[in-house]
Amino acid sequence: MKAPLASKALYTAVRVILGLLFVYAGTLKLMHPEGFAVTINIYGLVSWKMAGFLSYAIPCVEILSGLGLVLDARGALAVIVAQLLGFMVVLLYALYLGLDADCGCFGNPQNTDNAPTGPLHAFLRDAVMLAGCALLYVQRRVAGFRPWALGRLFGKKK
Repeated sequence: MKAPLASKALYTAVRVILGLLFVYAGTLKLMHPEGFAVTINIYGLVSWKMAGFLSYAIPCVEILSGLGLVLDARGALAVIVAQLLGFMVVLLYALYLGLDADCGCFGNPQNTDNAPTGPLHAFLRDAVMLAGCALLYVQRRVAGFRPWALGRLFGKKK
């Protein structure tokens, strides 16, 4: 069982796939922030003004953390886990309220080719991504894979 957990190829594949998913999702949202603001507003958790701000902030964080994960930058995985947990809490809230609204996870369905997904589908998808994050943490512990400090990525030695 230790061999797959020590696989650098598996570690790299999971890391790059998760990172690119976040870059893709953030890019779709950033292309249509007004639609994403409407989606945020449907959940009724923040004011319209805050939804407008979040419609830019969330995608930017997704893109930056996704790129960080692709590059294996220190802290990027933790930011992605925090985002996934936050998204999952909101989706559980939507399920509790009985909302059958699109989550906006991969852009505004009217402006993309993505079919709308309800909160349960999105929650399960996020759970799978969270499991991928858990695998990366386990691989780091078992195989000793270490992410790079951002300073190293830009040529600073530490």
